[in-house]
Amino acid sequence: MTPNPPHIGILAADLSDRHGWARYSLNVIRALQTAGARVTVIAARNSPPIADVDVLPMLPTVEPLDRGMLLRQLCVLGAARAALRSCDVIHSLIEPYAPLAAALAGERPLFVTGHGSYVRASVIRRPPARTIYAAAFRRALMICVSHYTAEVVETVIPGARTAVVGNGVDFERFAPLERLPHPHPTVLCVGVVKPRKGTLDLVQAMALVRESIPAVRCRIVGSLETDRPYVAQVRAAIRDLGLDETVELTGGLPNDALLHAYASADVFALPSQNIDWKFEGFGLALLEASAAGLPVIGSRDCGAADAVIDGVTGLLVGQNDPVLLAQALTTLLTQPDTARQMGYTGRAHARMQTWDAVAEQLLALYAETP
Repeated sequence: MTPNPPHIGILAADLSDRHGWARYSLNVIRALQTAGARVTVIAARNSPPIADVDVLPMLPTVEPLDRGMLLRQLCVLGAARAALRSCDVIHSLIEPYAPLAAALAGERPLFVTGHGSYVRASVIRRPPARTIYAAAFRRALMICVSHYTAEVVETVIPGARTAVVGNGVDFERFAPLERLPHPHPTVLCVGVVKPRKGTLDLVQAMALVRESIPAVRCRIVGSLETDRPYVAQVRAAIRDLGLDETVELTGGLPNDALLHAYASADVFALPSQNIDWKFEGFGLALLEASAAGLPVIGSRDCGAADAVIDGVTGLLVGQNDPVLLAQALTTLLTQPDTARQMGYTGRAHARMQTWDAVAEQLLALYAETP
């Protein structure tokens, strides 16, 4: 526990498990509380009640994203200022609230967590929003979840101050898992079915893997509602490549079924892609798969490089290349000793990347930053 931790004023997404920003917000807040920090939390107005967290739900929503985000932040400035008046530091756990956090901070230390694509708000938004976001990011210490995200911040905002604190994993959730017997070599992917997750590439790769491993199976777990035209493309590819018995789109799964999917898999793959201004900031599912003891495959040139130790806990492959992805999958499916060792090492690595470890790093940054 950090001695004399500061009183932290936190701006957070809805504290739920509905999306990445929300899960990050809830996990960080709970870990900071466990470390003994005093926190005052203002969150998105659609945030549900949380038994062990005192939350003031007043901020514009980010899932779905409210229109007029900047104006809505201005409208709650007075109430937010009153709520966080006694705090020593201000930390926006997601990028969209950075302008409000900067207005609230005054002379106090300001921190903004940079997850991924939205750190480009200073260049993708229209004036005057881009200028406002650039000023907020420049004013803050940008705590980036990966080195790739930090590089993007430093590119789009010259002179920005950055620090890297990777995502955490709820290791205890996965620790009891043991591999379950199953009849087919199985690839697992967990992530919303959308272009940035590279689902179509995975389907195309599975057609190539099946040529040498006819019994192979692939389960793709994640929402099918976010990008329905893309889901239709994925379904068409499954049909056209004759993969109806090979690839399964499960949609989202409840926790017990999801854990069963991890325990019943041999390899985990998340072939993320950079598309326009969007990129994978970290790829938390890769770290969760490591916690479950699976060898993992992620993409180069994005935040996945911080979640996968290439050649040690898994493999990194080039983006937009189903052939390379198929080769990596085939390697791990046909070399069980290598795959087993990667899974073992990955689990040991994930054990060190807990949310409690994230909280300790954050508390150190709060103490060090003037």
